[in-house]
This record gives sequence, structure tokens and C-alpha cells, in this order.
Amino acid sequence: MRRAALQALRSARRTPVRRLLGSKAFQVATPNRSLGPRPISSTHKRDGSSQVLLSSMRFPTYPLAALLALLGGVYFYQDGRVSDLGALVNGNNTLAKSPATAIQQPEGLSSLGVQPATSTLVTNGAKPEPAEVAQGRTLIVQDDQFYAGDLAEEVPLSKEAEDPNGQTLEMLTPEQATRRLRRNEESYFVGRGRGVVRYDVVQLPSNNPIEDDHAEKIVEVPQTVTPSPDGSSTSDWMFWGVFDGHSGWTTSAKLRQVLISFVARELNATYTSALRDPALSFPSADAIDTAIKKGFLRLDHEIIHESVDKVMKSNSKRAAAEILAPALSGSCALLSFYDSRSKLFRVACTGDSRAVLGRRGPAGKWIATALSEDQTGGTPSEMERLRAEHPGEEYVVRHGRILGGLEPSRAFGDSMYKWSKDVQDRMKKSFFGKTASPLLKTPPYVTAEPIITTTKVEPEKGDFVVMATDGLWEMLSNEEVVGLVGQWLESQPRTSTGSGTGSSDRSWLKSWLGGSGKTLPVEKVPESNNGGEGQRIPIRQTQWNVVGSDARFVVEDKNAATHLIRNALGGRDRDMVCALLTLPSPFSRRYRDDLTVEVIFFGEGDNSGDVVRNPDASASNFGLKAKL
Repeated sequence: MRRAALQALRSARRTPVRRLLGSKAFQVATPNRSLGPRPISSTHKRDGSSQVLLSSMRFPTYPLAALLALLGGVYFYQDGRVSDLGALVNGNNTLAKSPATAIQQPEGLSSLGVQPATSTLVTNGAKPEPAEVAQGRTLIVQDDQFYAGDLAEEVPLSKEAEDPNGQTLEMLTPEQATRRLRRNEESYFVGRGRGVVRYDVVQLPSNNPIEDDHAEKIVEVPQTVTPSPDGSSTSDWMFWGVFDGHSGWTTSAKLRQVLISFVARELNATYTSALRDPALSFPSADAIDTAIKKGFLRLDHEIIHESVDKVMKSNSKRAAAEILAPALSGSCALLSFYDSRSKLFRVACTGDSRAVLGRRGPAGKWIATALSEDQTGGTPSEMERLRAEHPGEEYVVRHGRILGGLEPSRAFGDSMYKWSKDVQDRMKKSFFGKTASPLLKTPPYVTAEPIITTTKVEPEKGDFVVMATDGLWEMLSNEEVVGLVGQWLESQPRTSTGSGTGSSDRSWLKSWLGGSGKTLPVEKVPESNNGGEGQRIPIRQTQWNVVGSDARFVVEDKNAATHLIRNALGGRDRDMVCALLTLPSPFSRRYRDDLTVEVIFFGEGDNSGDVVRNPDASASNFGLKAKL
């Protein structure tokens, strides 16, 4: 998953970008009605009736300025030759025969290492009159490195047709970058009066379409399932899910569609059974964990094994393409379950997404506590488990990957690591598929069984939880993420935050607010312990030589999840943020992964019973996203 990114970052370390520029360098479905629990209706519920899997996001669109530059004319090959490719370096020559097409570059870009050559250009053929034109920003990509420069706005966009490693793009402005960051943000005030007051969500694609997905659901549970200690007729089960797909988007879309329903069904059976037992009335912690695990494993069994039975019965390649899609791709899953009755917050993790708790410490600063561990071929506990389950197989873990290929050691789908060789051969012969790995001996090597942690939430202290796919944790540490949310909380005006009821006292944050400063309000841990057992350090910080100063962070967004992504991409360094957002797919995948972030805020909110969209922190085009 990270091989291309590592190669690019390794190259960047060999040639520090800051020496090259005088300017900045860039280093779900509705639960079965027979269950008893029923979903709370809200403005963002998904339609689970369709059986066709769709990506949860629109295909990414490029900013207006870039589109106008790309589509402003009919493109064709021109016979003009470039006498000296140094035009890209020092701006003394031109990319075309017109004197108005010189690209002005910052002093010092000559160390880019571009050699003079002749090449055919792709251009729109425009020939502007020689005149002084306004300067824009350009992004130059060469040999897995990228640089900011100046670009005359009237110059036709061009690239080297002979060199697949070279591209020139007009860089997004800070305003365009902000619009792109906020394009998929959502925020909701939760007026249930049961410990959760708000949650924020955002996604930023790098793949096209994005391979990540997410799901949220609040289930109102009657006393016939679980008695409420405060005498109310119902309690709430709240679910948040983050799904990091790989090798395609279909598995993560499947999880978005049905995983919460599978888990809720098992929980319903477990809670109902306990209520019938006079000695219990409430299920044990082990019974609840077992129910969650059963929901995960039953869904993966349907994806991996029941799909094969359906395909063999249909004997149709067309049907196989649809039925097998979630099995052939894969996805990690991070699902949280909050029971308002017990105030217990469970995190079920399959794969390398991560959840982190933020809680105020005695000194007034936030303390970051990991609620999951990264489950990969490089995690010591996972390596030990795999070698115990597959004795004598030297390459069960190879270079930190399962059989040398897959990095997550737990995932949904990924049938190539779960089907027997016989099944893989039959699928390939009768339908389609890949040749089984020569290292395949005793599958399955990958499991969907989650590791579950349980935490007692303290809403009165303003706890919050950040859930995110691994793309965020490649860029920020646990402490930085918690500190950034704490910084964001301190910057929020008391009159602009709240439960969304319209009352003048929107004060779910008022007991948390303190003075803001240049340092993050978080307890620091020794660098050697930053991550701990099963927690990887932010690899992109290490390889981009990012200076670990809190001064690089900024607060510009009303959505806490968007705030985290902005700072992961560069924060105060606007050139870096704009550059990382300018890079198109699939090239952007070398520098950043798909990003999905959820921030859940606990507190003492109102009891209106409503879940209300927060328009100030939600995209204006909300509601246009593709649905299942």
C-alpha cells in the first residue's frame, strides 16, 4: 500500500527540496424490523434498498481554474521543438515558439536536474499576444519530486509527451484548496441527551474513486431489549464506522452498506437473551464482545465463501463480476459502539485504521490514549500470531507483509489470502481471478476478526474520540491529533457552537475552553514512546524531515475533522497544502493516501431527541453524494 509513497519519499530525502527553491518547498442498510431496535431518522440516512454497490463519493472534480486551463481548447500535438528544456529551470527560454509563453521560475530551481532535450509538446495551440500577463502558481513534478513556481496565467498548459515522470500543473490557490478540503465535510449536533453532543466527518480522496468509506447510525433501543436505569422508555446504541479499502472500493462500500446491521443484529440477540435471564438482565462484557466479533465474521463469511456458492450456481461471468467484487478487493474496518445506558465505548478494529481518545488531564492539558492497535505484518503481536497459526511457513510474514504482499493482517475481503488454491484455480478457470501465490499453503492467512477495546466515557469531562484511516496517522502522531482537536476546541466562539437547538446557550464547550497559544494543549510523550506497542510513527514526517514544531499548525475550519486534514497536509505552509491537493490521481497516491476522519464529541447536551445537521461545518452540496 505504501511502496510507491516510500519510493517517492526516499527520493525526496536524497535531494532536500528546500535547497532547490528560493520559495517554499514541499517536503448502511436499515436493520431488520423484527429486531426491536429501530434507527433514528435523520437528514443523512442512506437508502439500503439497492443491491448495486456505488462509491460513497462523487468522482473527484478538479478546481475551476485547472479545468479551464485543461479544457479551454482542443488539444493536439504540435511540431514545435524545445531547443532547451532549461526553460523549465531558469525561465530564459520558452516552451513554444511564442515569446509570451515563458514560465518564470524562482531562483535556485536550476538544481532540479532537468537535462536539455528535444520533445514534442501537447498544447492547446493558443498564441497569446506578447504582453505583460498576471502571474499564477504552477506545480512542477519531476522524478517523484514536486516544486512550486510562478506561471503566466495565459500560458497554455503543457507536459513532456516523452517523459511519463514529468508533469506541469497550475497549482490551486489557497481558496481553491480550502473548497476542496471542505467539499465532503459533514457535521451533526446530537440532541439525544445521552452523552454524545456532536460528530464531524470529512473525506479527501487520493484514489479515483476514493477507496475509503464510512457509516454512522443511532439505534433507539426499547426496554424490551435493554432496561434503562433512569426510567426512560428507551436508550441509544450509537455506531460510527471508518472503512479503509484497498485494491478497489467495493469491499468498503459493502461494509458501509451492511456491517452495522450485522453487528446490531448480533447485539440485539445477545441483549434480549440476557434480559430473559433473571440472574443477568444485562449481558456480560465478554458476551457483547463476542456478539460484535460474530457480526464481523458472519459478514466476511458471506463475502468470501457464500459468494463462491452463488457464483457457481449462477454459472454466469456477468453475475460473478458483481458477486465476487467485494471478495476480490479488501477493506480494513474500524467500528465504534457506544451504549448510552452503560456509557461504555467499544472500538472493534480489523486492520490498520486507528481510534484515539482525548481526555483532559489533571494539569488541564489533553491526554491521548490509543483505543486500537495497528494490525499489520509488521506489528509484533500479529507476527507472533501468524507464525503460531502457520508453523513452518518461513514467508507467512515477509518484509512486514502477509506472504510478502498485503500489509494489513486483518481485513474483510482479500480472497486471495483466504480461498484455498483449489477455489482460486476454479474461479480463474471458470470466471476470472489471479493465479494463487506460490507461497500459499494453509489459508486463510488474513482474518476479519476484530480486536476490541472498551473504555468508560466521561461526558461531563468533555471526552472526544478521533477515528481515522491510516492516511491520517502517516502524517500526524496520536498526540498531535489530540492536541489539534484541543486547539480547535479552544478557538471555537462560545456563541457559535452547541447542540443546534437554536437556544442562546449553546455551551457544550464552555467548560472546556481555555487560553489558546502557539503550543498544542496536549501532554507530550517521549519521542521513543510515540506510538508504543502496535502504533506506527508518522512515516511521512520522518521521510519529509518535517520539523516537529507546533507553530506549523493553524485553525481555519469550523469542522474539526477538516481541521485535522488541513494540518496533516501542511497547516500553516499553504504552498504545501495547495501542492498536495493539486496533484491528480493516481499520481497523488505516491504522496498521500485517501483520508477519512471522524471526530466524536461527548458532553452534556440537550434532550430534544433530534439529530440536526450543522450547516456551518457541512458542505453546501451535501445530499448530492452517491448512495447505495
